[in-house]
Amino acid sequence: MNSPLSGSVRSDFGGVGRHKTRILFGTAILASIPLILSTFAASVTVGTGNLEFGQGSQQAVACDGNVFVALGEEWHGAPTAEDSSAGYFRVRSVTVSNFNLESCVDKKLRIRMINGTSEELVLGPTTDIKVLQIKLPAAAPTSNTGGAAEFGLSYLNGIGQLVSSPVIADIAVSVSGTSVYDGTALSAQNADVTFFLDPTKASVNIDGQIVRRATVETVN
Repeated sequence: MNSPLSGSVRSDFGGVGRHKTRILFGTAILASIPLILSTFAASVTVGTGNLEFGQGSQQAVACDGNVFVALGEEWHGAPTAEDSSAGYFRVRSVTVSNFNLESCVDKKLRIRMINGTSEELVLGPTTDIKVLQIKLPAAAPTSNTGGAAEFGLSYLNGIGQLVSSPVIADIAVSVSGTSVYDGTALSAQNADVTFFLDPTKASVNIDGQIVRRATVETVN
């Protein structure tokens, strides 16, 4: 059986290594899972607007040329009749790291996750929720902040339409402290934007092992 702990992170999505990424005019990240904290990124090439990857393509409009993603995971108990200790590592958070808030003011920031059969994963309490979106402020924050209401956190379906549903996710924006990706000093030009999928753990409990790709998009 292949172990998720073997190999380096590259287009075949194995392991726990990391690659520094230079993304030209586009922002999107390939994902390899799972660990307590998984970090990953991949180089892309922009042609006609499609960001080409080793295992597919995504579209994005970018305001930052060099970003990374880190997935935070935690144990989620799922006992069975046969094994009372059964469970899995759920995706607790998705952090967009090294994000330039100053160049991305007034943009919308979106994340989504995709499984091994190229299906978008459900990120909210109803099955049509495939995207989390926030509205970035008109001025970059000068201190750590957050809150679903403050950043207009909302749910979208796969084609970007608003889904009417109570928001159970949360958001944190960090401009001081250290990056969860590589431990560098945070600032407004090198921020961590963290999406917490479901702090209550009641509805959204994605098994990290099924995630094969994460994408980050900025739109006007």
